Amino acid sequence: MRLAPRVPGYRAVSGGFALAALLCLAVADLHVTTLHPFAELSRLLAGLIRPDVGSVEGWSVVYTVAFAVLGVGCGAGAGFLLAIPFAHSRIVRVTCAALRSVHELFWALLLMQVFGLSATTGVLAIALPYAGICAKVYSEIIEEADLSALRVLPPGTGAVSAFAYARLPDLAGRFADYTLYRLECGMRSSLVLGFIGLPTMGFTLESAFRQGRYAEAGALLLVFYALIGTRRLWVRRWSVPFLLVGALLALPPAIGHAAIGPSLVRFFTHDIVPAPLRGGEGTWISLWAWFRPILTDQILPGAAQTLVLAQIALVATALGALLLFPLTARRFTGPLGRPFGRVLLVVVRSTPEYMLAYLCLQLLGPSMLPAIIALSLHNAGIIGYLMGRHADAIPYRPDAPRGLNLYAYETLPRLYGQFLAFLLYRWELILRESAIFGILGVTTLGFYVDAAISELRLDVAVVLIAATALMTMAVDALSRALRRGLRITDLPTRLSDQA
Repeated sequence: MRLAPRVPGYRAVSGGFALAALLCLAVADLHVTTLHPFAELSRLLAGLIRPDVGSVEGWSVVYTVAFAVLGVGCGAGAGFLLAIPFAHSRIVRVTCAALRSVHELFWALLLMQVFGLSATTGVLAIALPYAGICAKVYSEIIEEADLSALRVLPPGTGAVSAFAYARLPDLAGRFADYTLYRLECGMRSSLVLGFIGLPTMGFTLESAFRQGRYAEAGALLLVFYALIGTRRLWVRRWSVPFLLVGALLALPPAIGHAAIGPSLVRFFTHDIVPAPLRGGEGTWISLWAWFRPILTDQILPGAAQTLVLAQIALVATALGALLLFPLTARRFTGPLGRPFGRVLLVVVRSTPEYMLAYLCLQLLGPSMLPAIIALSLHNAGIIGYLMGRHADAIPYRPDAPRGLNLYAYETLPRLYGQFLAFLLYRWELILRESAIFGILGVTTLGFYVDAAISELRLDVAVVLIAATALMTMAVDALSRALRRGLRITDLPTRLSDQA
């Protein structure tokens, strides 16, 4: 008799992740190296309380929105086309996984070698990974849709007509909700692109932080939060054509290098080709001699540091979400406190992790600690916000306890499966973000990618980015396997599903 494989339970998975995080803490660099972090923090808070709104450069706001609108528009359009064959084509699925596994900052660093610091770089850096993300999510929405409309179609209806007239009308609302959420993510990505030189709000924000102009930084943050908070007001069905046309007209005048064609040919035929193969006389031995030090000195230590950072941040996110979600639940905070809790978590989740890490780096000095704080705050804000919405939907009995007993015995046990679904879904995203923090000096894979690009060793940079993508895809596959084992694959995991 063949025994069925043992399925891990909630306790086993939770304990395993917690134990792994404790082991990672033993080797993580968590030192605070600044002499007066609280004095710097007080100056920052003073600037946020008294923002200098007049110093905000209007064109940086316009460029932030324009890059996001065009990048998400192109990515969503390509994702929609890829979503149709997604479930039936392994090539499409692998291509989309590769696209979304590379962070926008890595795409931007590569694209700058061809298009320079231009609008083309900003738009494509957002569009490429978002095409892979949207294809996957749109495909899931298509698979989950009701098929009853197909049964009433006349015999002989073509596949295109059936999709356009029987399925698309039912799917359009969910596509729109997800695309609207993806635009919020696109604005965060657009802001972060400014930290590497593109003319979005992040460029001005980075300069303000570095020079201690916290009143200006506070004003930029408030404007950004206002953009995120009001997106449902200015992104409407009727306004989308105006936004697209306005974004095109508002792009910076220089759309790349004067000689994009030669730059593109050189990029694919020389720059990213491994050095031993450029002369056409390379051998497997010379290729291995070139690759071996990259593997031993950069990929392996960088991957180890990326995993350490991601594991600690994942468990810290879990703890933060468990502490924060009562702030948005009506049963815990009441009708007066709940709006304040929701606003707090919306602000936290709307702040890009990279910007939070940069800010914490100024306060605490270079180590893993700023990155852990940034990842934990951002993702705990997202998961806590969503769990609070689920807690509001729980039908409590009339004699339910209050306070800590309500939390520990009535609410958390009923939300724990959903909590794990959210956490495992964010695992891949946390790892993806962990890699890019190397650009800020943490020795994750991004540290070696940034160094290779700075030294114009693009062949090495591409290998390192490919290693990052493979690691992200492996974690995504493990996450999906764990969700299947825990039987929580059908629970909602996307923020747009809760909107």
